[in-house]
Amino acid sequence: MLQPQEYFLLPGALKFSKSPMEITTLLGSCVSVCLWDSRLKQGGMNHYMMPYWNGSGLASPKYGNIAIDKLIKVLLSNGSRREDLVAKVFGGAALLNTSDCVFNIGKRNIEIQHRMLLDEDIVVIAKSLGGDKGRKLIYNTNTGVVKMKFVQKTNIT
Repeated sequence: MLQPQEYFLLPGALKFSKSPMEITTLLGSCVSVCLWDSRLKQGGMNHYMMPYWNGSGLASPKYGNIAIDKLIKVLLSNGSRREDLVAKVFGGAALLNTSDCVFNIGKRNIEIQHRMLLDEDIVVIAKSLGGDKGRKLIYNTNTGVVKMKFVQKTNIT
């Protein structure tokens, strides 16, 4: 069996692979949607930072509504059928006691994925959302398996 390639996904990006790949990312208030096609054994992950693109500047995948739409389109353009896609979603933590609570970024990031995946008829088969801890993800695009562990905040002195 081939050893999967490894790829680190930065915030505001997405990655798709037809060949076996392990995509790793770290999440706080950001959210990642992992889409997998069980028929073609291919998948992709996004990592968005804010829920909505406001229409000014570049429509980049750092916004949930852009990132989710682009990820779905990438899979469909690579032979996936909508009915073969399943999702696993992670993130949306409230890590900060100040601005995150005021703007509810994590909560709003969670809401956009829920709404969009529901509208797109893509079933969410696993999720770990909210809370107050970050997450580290490793997603295998060949098997659809996502390994997740919580990440504790540490103070550096």
